[in-house]
Amino acid sequence: MTRHRQRRLHSRCAAFLRAARTRWHAYLPYYKRNLAVAFPVMLTQLGAAVVGLADSIMVGHYSTTDLAAVSLGNGIFFTFMVFAMGSLMGVTPLVGQAYVQHNDLRVSALLRTGLWFTLLLGGATCLVLAACVPMIGHMGQDPGVVLAARPYLITRILGLMPFFLFCLFKQFLEGLGNTLVAMVITLVLNLLNVFLNWIFIFGHWGAPALGAYGAGLASLIATALMPVAFLLVILRRKDWRRYLSLFRASQNSRTGLRELAAVGFPIGLQTTMETVLFTLSFIMVGWISKEALAAHQISNNVADFAFMLSLGVGSATTIRVSHQYGLADYRALRMAARASVHLVLLMNTVGAALMIGLRLYIPCLFTEDPEVIAISSHLLVFAGLFQYADGLQCVGAGMLRGITDVRVPMWATVIAYVGIALPLGYILMFPAGLGVTGMWISFIVALSLAALAFHVRFAFICPKQ
Repeated sequence: MTRHRQRRLHSRCAAFLRAARTRWHAYLPYYKRNLAVAFPVMLTQLGAAVVGLADSIMVGHYSTTDLAAVSLGNGIFFTFMVFAMGSLMGVTPLVGQAYVQHNDLRVSALLRTGLWFTLLLGGATCLVLAACVPMIGHMGQDPGVVLAARPYLITRILGLMPFFLFCLFKQFLEGLGNTLVAMVITLVLNLLNVFLNWIFIFGHWGAPALGAYGAGLASLIATALMPVAFLLVILRRKDWRRYLSLFRASQNSRTGLRELAAVGFPIGLQTTMETVLFTLSFIMVGWISKEALAAHQISNNVADFAFMLSLGVGSATTIRVSHQYGLADYRALRMAARASVHLVLLMNTVGAALMIGLRLYIPCLFTEDPEVIAISSHLLVFAGLFQYADGLQCVGAGMLRGITDVRVPMWATVIAYVGIALPLGYILMFPAGLGVTGMWISFIVALSLAALAFHVRFAFICPKQ
């Protein structure tokens, strides 16, 4: 290489490093703000996942029948609950936009209307779930499992309205840019839930041993305290308490309910489609063998823990984008969105490296079956690659929710998750002979297409300064 070429190469490298350093300094404030919002959400979601895991472990040590009852009850419960919970996520971007515009009356009106929206949505969900209770005996389950599942499901239904009120307050405060309160309340009451599990499941401190019903009772008590804790926090903060004091001046109209429904229902359908996809994937994988199903469960459990990080960044993206959108600062809006993309790619790279690097050891934490360990070790490679598609679609959905664009993403989700993932998974698993690996390939393909659709949509409709 001539001296002239060497100088030109050094000059280009120096220019590249200067540009990278400039971009890093430009994005650094956005990384910090996004992480400050995202981190409490991550801890909140991880805490909830740990409680679910603790429930299964403690009930499993009580009896296999009660563990099956909890599994059956939760399967029914979450199938209907997830739509309502997703629908309440529409509160965040609407509140966020009004909050940064200092429109206190609209913020108060959204909270007041949100309470009515929550009561109507929660009441309808409770009625549907109540109708499912007598149907449990007609689902071909073991009689002992049915006997234990009914009281467990009833206690979960009783705790549904307090949980939805908690979700409303959580989404409301997230719209105000605060995710710390939800984290503290969730973690403290999750610890209480685990402690009450120990008392009611096994019968400590003079309580009767109630098994699955005890787990439901513990969840009911902890869940009932969640909205109470939120309300107490709001009442203690003068700047938040004023939104309650403005209730009389704010209007609660059918138009407000329709606005919440117009934003919330498409989000609820998106979250429901994801639940449907993974629920049906378990059924389809179960057609292969019980070992394949067990390995699929292990890989999903590991991927779910990693997804909590993406979910935190996605929630932070909705908050940050909605605030910049409300201020009409579209340059900052795009910078905040891109910063979230950078963060989620970094986090998912670390997660993928851990899953793939520890794939021979992670399954051993769940089982001693050599066949399940072998299948799961193979699937964890695909679960690691899946993190990129899952993270990018999560952030892409958060970007669009921040500007209240929810209908097109809803249809993109329906097409990708149900129209593509399920039939492609079936074809790859059975006609193509790839087994359970085929389902994970279909996950990667479908979620990559959804992520692409979300980011392209955002690039086209995001306002330009």
